[in-house]
Amino acid sequence: MTQAKAGDTVHFHYTGTLKDGSVFDSSEGREPLSFTLGSGQIIPGLDAAIGGMTVGEAKTVTIAADQAYGPHDPQARQSVPRDQIPPHIPLEPGTMLQMQAPDGQAIPVTVAEADDAVVVLDANHPLAGQDLTFAVEIVAIA
Repeated sequence: MTQAKAGDTVHFHYTGTLKDGSVFDSSEGREPLSFTLGSGQIIPGLDAAIGGMTVGEAKTVTIAADQAYGPHDPQARQSVPRDQIPPHIPLEPGTMLQMQAPDGQAIPVTVAEADDAVVVLDANHPLAGQDLTFAVEIVAIA
């Protein structure tokens, strides 16, 4: 059987869970996820875990935070005066927004806290700092 190697297009089904067992993402009911192995299209730890797998093979792997979305960076939180945010923008904690960097690049942020004076925006990935477990099954390798 062909083993997945760098440069191959790999199609796989997955279910991602957190330490408490809650599911954060899954391909269940959808087409399998496709990516080029070794290209950096998925988190490094999962990319490495899929290397060497064959069609029909299934396994469960736990990916450490540093090989997933990295550690939670306290410097990625920014306090913004509430009056600098247009009033029509929802500011409930947990709301996902986009900021624009000076170079024009969009930066996804989450409203971490909000009161009448200040809104704290967090640019960390929502899964930063967490070890992730994936149940994966290889569907095809091209």
